[in-house]
Amino acid sequence: MAVTEPMPELSPLQNKTLGLLRRAADPLVFDTAFIASLRGDIDEAFELFHERMGDETIFISKHRLTSVLGCEVQHLHDDEFSWSPAVAGGQVAHRAIQLMVNWRGDPVPADVIDEALARLADEDTSIGDWIERLAEADLADLRGFAVDKLIKFQECFPPLDRRAAPTVESSVRWPVDGPIVLSGKVDLTLGRPSGAESRKVIIDLKTGWVSPKHREDLRFYALVETLRTQIPPRKLASFYLDAGEPVVEDVTERVLLTASRRMLDGVNAEIELRVEGRDPVKRPGTSCRWCPLQSECSEGQAYLADRDAERD
Repeated sequence: MAVTEPMPELSPLQNKTLGLLRRAADPLVFDTAFIASLRGDIDEAFELFHERMGDETIFISKHRLTSVLGCEVQHLHDDEFSWSPAVAGGQVAHRAIQLMVNWRGDPVPADVIDEALARLADEDTSIGDWIERLAEADLADLRGFAVDKLIKFQECFPPLDRRAAPTVESSVRWPVDGPIVLSGKVDLTLGRPSGAESRKVIIDLKTGWVSPKHREDLRFYALVETLRTQIPPRKLASFYLDAGEPVVEDVTERVLLTASRRMLDGVNAEIELRVEGRDPVKRPGTSCRWCPLQSECSEGQAYLADRDAERD
């Protein structure tokens, strides 16, 4: 007779996460007429956008959408990206979580991080090249940051049941081709639709402070998922690993309509700026703190000074 191992006892934090993400007793099924209307309105708007774009192509991700709807001057500035242990640590932790979700047994977090580092270093990508060139001390810094995030993920989430179809770093895009493409990569999804019933949960894993843009990012993912499958996810969650706290939102028709209007506003702004040549609008905000143009932007400096004064 086969012996099944008992389920491990969950911590209070893991139980809290399970309760927040668990499905309600009543199945969630969206009105098919609403989904068709949402899709039809976006198709119509895209056709009008196509007429203004000529031969140009626009890819809209959550980062680009937030950027173009923020300070347009910063958005158009070509800032040279460079990897750092803090930035790359998130990528390593995400790869390790992907391995952990599908790993049999109970692996040691540091071992999973080492495997993730080795796999990333073998890839022909910018982060792979960067990892390959790291000195031992810098590699230790990177490993320590990533191990910390992986352990916090384990502390926050119960062991993920394979029947819940957990998927890490899942790429989504819509449409398959065309002048305008919406795309993204979701940190973690749980569940999958059953017939017309919405069962999927979309989760972003975060460090640091809560930001309103995090909720908008998830709504964008919910919109792309709805356009792709015609079945919206049921719930969205920004999970702040350092604090052990999720910010959870139920997906509703209003959430999807809001995400659609925001996305169309962003596409329109991209066309105005990059195709039609409209002058960019300067909008001081939180991103001023790491903007490469900060030293020459009096509006951004004033905004940051006011924010610092409020904190003091």
